[in-house]
Amino acid sequence: MSTITTDVLVTGAGPTGLAVAAKLAAAGIDVTVIDNQASGDNTSRAAVVHARTLEVLADLGVSERLTKEGIEAPTFTIRDRDKILVPIRFDDLPSEFPYALMVSQAVTERVLLERLTELGGHVRRPVTLVDLRQDDEGVTATTEDGTEIRARYLVGADGMHSIVRDKAGIGFPGGKYAESFSLADVRIEGDLPHDEVILYFSPEGTLVSAPLPDGSFRFVAPVVEAPAEPDVDYVQGLLDRRGGVKSPVKVTEVVWGSRFRVHHRVADSYRVGRVLIAGDAAHVHSPAGGQGMNTGLQDAVVLGDALVATIANGDEAALDDYAARRRPVAEEVIALSDRLTRFGIAQGVRRSVRNLVLSTLAKLPRFRRMLAWRLSGLVYRDR
Repeated sequence: MSTITTDVLVTGAGPTGLAVAAKLAAAGIDVTVIDNQASGDNTSRAAVVHARTLEVLADLGVSERLTKEGIEAPTFTIRDRDKILVPIRFDDLPSEFPYALMVSQAVTERVLLERLTELGGHVRRPVTLVDLRQDDEGVTATTEDGTEIRARYLVGADGMHSIVRDKAGIGFPGGKYAESFSLADVRIEGDLPHDEVILYFSPEGTLVSAPLPDGSFRFVAPVVEAPAEPDVDYVQGLLDRRGGVKSPVKVTEVVWGSRFRVHHRVADSYRVGRVLIAGDAAHVHSPAGGQGMNTGLQDAVVLGDALVATIANGDEAALDDYAARRRPVAEEVIALSDRLTRFGIAQGVRRSVRNLVLSTLAKLPRFRRMLAWRLSGLVYRDR
């Protein structure tokens, strides 16, 4: 049986795990990253990096690289078919990044991995954690091949089905939406804006339209039972029934598509002793508003800073502060995404009332600004 010794063991090499590891490596802390996949996941649910996330990644030298690979969307609108209910602008935000950056999760992971590599780190693949035990001095993690990894601290960034969270005995209460979600990256003919993300409301349900850097568009919609691989006709039907009608859009090709189910859960705790969790291991929710990966990346930077401070001075108060600051953020994000998801399905009189209320509120600059700050993540600057 072989043994590896490190300061921090990070399980999961998605965006959250890579960002934590890069923060640690940049501070000269010995970090070991393991992931159970033989290579990075080339599929991508997330497609947007918000202003606050770009701000917190800037010190890592990551944000400038991401902006070169993405496209800027300074506008987010909520519509009922063609009717604009709430126009939200990011371009007047007090940030170096006054827009939503449209860039795939696969690109975000690649850029983070490149930066981690430059800092002297790497990912061990495929390595699966199967057990862990704690003592006063650290954590011993056991992998599937019998290797033991001894670390001062262990970070679980291993997703919704986190083994770390399970082995640490952290509860993950919540539930899941009855609907499945259909996701498709498509090429189109027609007039959809390339600098705007649109959340369509319709009696049948919501539809998100988001431009991608290669000129294609991503559509995401909750449906009763989504097909495993949506084809052109299926996506066209969603667009016809839920999107705008004044400027017809024709779907010409599905580049990639999938289906998934969404839970809404927050872990009971983000820390148990020397074990900490972040990202999807700590919180999952609806994709409405594009908050998932962004919340995880912000977790990562706060946690990375907390671990650096703790290892440097031996005071674990920073780790308690991480848990205290970030868990309420996840609860707020879940409330927002859930509200957007459920609000979009109103029918009949409720639909008319909803539209009237939103259109009235949208006339208030304070309301539009509040939504811009929340969607962009700037509202969480102090956390």
